[in-house]
Amino acid sequence: MTRKMISRQVTNVYVLRALNFRKYSVKLEKEPQDYVNLAYASYELTDSKKKAPPLIILHGLLGSKSNWATLCKIYQAKTNPNRQIIALDARNHGDSPHHPRHTYEALSSDLKAFLNNLDIGKASLLGHSMGGGTAMSFSLKHPEIVEKLVVCDFSPTSNNLGDLRSYLEAMEKVKIPKGISMSVARSTAEFQLQQFGIRHRSRRKFLTTNLVRSADGSYGWRVNIPALTMSCKDLSSIRPKKGQVYLGPTLFIGGTNSGYLKPREFSKIRDLFPNSEFKFIEGAGHWVHFDNRKEFAAISLKFLNDNA
Repeated sequence: MTRKMISRQVTNVYVLRALNFRKYSVKLEKEPQDYVNLAYASYELTDSKKKAPPLIILHGLLGSKSNWATLCKIYQAKTNPNRQIIALDARNHGDSPHHPRHTYEALSSDLKAFLNNLDIGKASLLGHSMGGGTAMSFSLKHPEIVEKLVVCDFSPTSNNLGDLRSYLEAMEKVKIPKGISMSVARSTAEFQLQQFGIRHRSRRKFLTTNLVRSADGSYGWRVNIPALTMSCKDLSSIRPKKGQVYLGPTLFIGGTNSGYLKPREFSKIRDLFPNSEFKFIEGAGHWVHFDNRKEFAAISLKFLNDNA
């Protein structure tokens, strides 16, 4: 079926020149003080006659919805039945507002308000790292809303976020002069990040995607570094309440070169998510969806399409 852009009245709409792709933020009516208006990108249905619940994608710490653009287009084209694909920016990330509180409870509340505002009563969730923690927390609290759950390289029980804390500390030290081009600014930031201990070039490039230029020509980070630094300990595990369980289909995808998802924890994970399966991608690290996008897409698509 020919792809068509679907338009509707939304607050603060910014339409990009791409088929089936919108980027905007939502204004929540009677918004509780602790909710934030999440920015998102929506990849619309290509077949309105045959559809499944939308797929909500939640990025990891220091990521953004833009990191998932290529995979969103793959999911939009290849989910069967077809799904609307929505990638969110978490609070303190991307185009979403900053807030001093950054816990899984707050992130889950933001997601609930977002779904309510778009009148989405059922959805599948896919989350990486911190986004996986949010997806798991939300699924345990609101199991009736979640059709399927995909968790990318994260465990509900325990994770060491020390490397990500070191990234935040290095980013805070970066100093960029005013008045230079964005390309020079990113090269300058990448060089400084290397001096501050970020050895992997791919990780430095990933971090510099958060660099932004103000109207006066000065540079800074779009992520809320102070709030995220204070929250690293809170984000290491999801801390479910007694009796919480999600019985829906659940897929955990890990990288063999990452230590965030450990086979010895599978039994504890199944206490919370009894209907879980586990897949590992050979040679992939924590950013498994980036290290081997093709295999990650194939595994996740099979799971999303099975019995849909």
